[in-house]
Amino acid sequence: MICCLNPDCQKPENPDEKEFCQNCQTPLVPLLRNRFRVISLLSDEGGFGRTYLSEDTDKLNDCCVIKQLAPKFQGTWSQKKAMELFSEEAKRLQELGEHPQIPTLLAYFEQNDCLYLVQQFIDGHNLLKELQLRKNYRDWDIQSILLDLLPILKFIHSRGVIHRDIKPENIIRRKNDGRLTLIDFGSSKQLTARVQRKNGTSIGSHGYSSIEQIRDGKAYPASDLFSLGATCFHLLTGISPFQLWMEHGYSWVKSWQDYLRSPLSHELAIIIDKLLQIDIQNRYQSADEVIRDLSKQYTHLLAPASNSCLATPPKKTDIYPKKNIFLRNLSFIIGIITFLGLGEFGYRHFHQIQTAISSRLSPPQNNTANSDDVINEASQKSLDKIALVKTISEPNKSVASVAITPESQTIISSGNRVIKLWNIATGQEITTLTGHTQNVNVVAVSADGKILVSGSDDYTIKVWNLSTRKLIYTLISHTDSVHAVAISKDGKTLVSGSDDKTIKVWNLATGKLIRTLIGHTDWVRSLAISPDGVTLASGSFDKTIKLWKITQEKPISSLTPNTQTVISLAFSPDGKILASASRDRQLKLWNINQKAEIRTVVKQDNNVTSLAFSPDGKTLVSGNRDCTECNHAINPNIKLWNVATGEKISTVTGHTNTVTSLVFSADGKTLVSAGEDKEIKIWRFLQ
Repeated sequence: MICCLNPDCQKPENPDEKEFCQNCQTPLVPLLRNRFRVISLLSDEGGFGRTYLSEDTDKLNDCCVIKQLAPKFQGTWSQKKAMELFSEEAKRLQELGEHPQIPTLLAYFEQNDCLYLVQQFIDGHNLLKELQLRKNYRDWDIQSILLDLLPILKFIHSRGVIHRDIKPENIIRRKNDGRLTLIDFGSSKQLTARVQRKNGTSIGSHGYSSIEQIRDGKAYPASDLFSLGATCFHLLTGISPFQLWMEHGYSWVKSWQDYLRSPLSHELAIIIDKLLQIDIQNRYQSADEVIRDLSKQYTHLLAPASNSCLATPPKKTDIYPKKNIFLRNLSFIIGIITFLGLGEFGYRHFHQIQTAISSRLSPPQNNTANSDDVINEASQKSLDKIALVKTISEPNKSVASVAITPESQTIISSGNRVIKLWNIATGQEITTLTGHTQNVNVVAVSADGKILVSGSDDYTIKVWNLSTRKLIYTLISHTDSVHAVAISKDGKTLVSGSDDKTIKVWNLATGKLIRTLIGHTDWVRSLAISPDGVTLASGSFDKTIKLWKITQEKPISSLTPNTQTVISLAFSPDGKILASASRDRQLKLWNINQKAEIRTVVKQDNNVTSLAFSPDGKTLVSGNRDCTECNHAINPNIKLWNVATGEKISTVTGHTNTVTSLVFSADGKTLVSAGEDKEIKIWRFLQ
């Protein structure tokens, strides 16, 4: 099938072999821009153009949508405004299309006196069509819709864009995964822009648009939130806000609950009421504020899955899930994930930079525990030779955290709002994961290599499928920056620590919050889970290390003394030893069974920021902070320690600024380090 591009043609569909439209005799265009095959008409824009379903021949005939602008009224203000909005939509899609729930811009061009905008095809029903099919939405459904849409609004608002036309017709539920996509950015404006006011030309939809948008031509994040509230009202009542606006103006919002078909929970009613406040000052000012109120009763957000224009439509029960259906689907998805194999690990060039500088440490201090039952000192051979294999430069910002997949093929790094995946053999970037709106402080990978977890200054934790590199869901219970995450070895439990002074324990498969651990009196900055998954260690700015049973809400012990912030923790592979580093420049080893200190390493040239045990438990690696303000010069180097004896094995130099993160490969042959010098370094232990 080939479609006629004459916007006045009444029957534009034609057989492939035709050269002229069999209805209007207009020459048919086989491929727009020698790439896009237009196959059917989706909608008519009433004299300004049409929207078509098309195929992208450059992408294996992937489905796409082409918007055509062909205004009849040349030279008029309407034509000028239409072209302006059309161009703006293309720019907005180019800026915002990186979000998985906003259509991606594929092309924007002029051909045969028409403008064309090509975007990703979203296969599904809009919410107005869904309402007509479904008839009834309940409390749970509206919560899910809000929690799916609010992060999208947060994303566009953070980039200075107001959508201005949020309504059921512009929200599509994808058939393949049930997620919501926000479309039609033709009315969007920059925060500082003003609408050129003309009679009868207001931008937005009456009934859904806020009073400041209709009356003053001004729009803010709170304006989109009003439209979101009006959309929820329409779904809950089946009554169009436009109809009420025509009859009552804005007075209907004061009595909106009178139109409800069934009662809402008190909490959700309060949230919608605040969304629908006429006075912008009384309304929610940001998506974050709404998310925080919703998160008090619902603690996780499902994330977008990949799109497919050829997806088989789900059953009705899948499109309109009842309470907890998302959680059941998520458990199924995680259960069928298969990790992407990336080939055999190898290195081509070794810089033969070896150091074997050994020195004895000060005699053990405060050795109140018998270390013989913890460490077998006999016939221990620690790693003592290390070579720098490769340096990966990250030009944008310092690297806050690194992780490595179990098969030693991929490095994951975090930093300024993004997560990056790197090929460990070549040092080349594989892909970038986006979604966090502020700095990503920490990343962790599950033991099976299927799941990636990230924590951020945006108060959220995101859980990713490493095979598909897609977001699974976002956890939103913390009320301040997340600086620490840890995953149990069996992959069932996730633990997070935050500047809100709390520790959260999550079911990793479902995203359900299991419990909140309260005990620290200041920021929680370090976490470690014992290999058996029973014991959790946490370190804080309150200068304490607390030990917890993950199944209990109160700490079972506190390891002291520490005179400064506990900055890093690591369990030995057998779970018997806990290593800790604090800003008093002390590196300690603790006997977990006896809850007592084994030994303390005190050296002026140590200011440890990160710790990692080798998989065999014989070697402890520490990374230093560059401390120019200290009385004694401290260099940003890496040190290797013999766990059995406390002896320093070697000092490794290479980073030029603070070492922020260290991680061993599963086979113990590779060490990856990252630093504030914007570099990731790959080290190889030599036999």
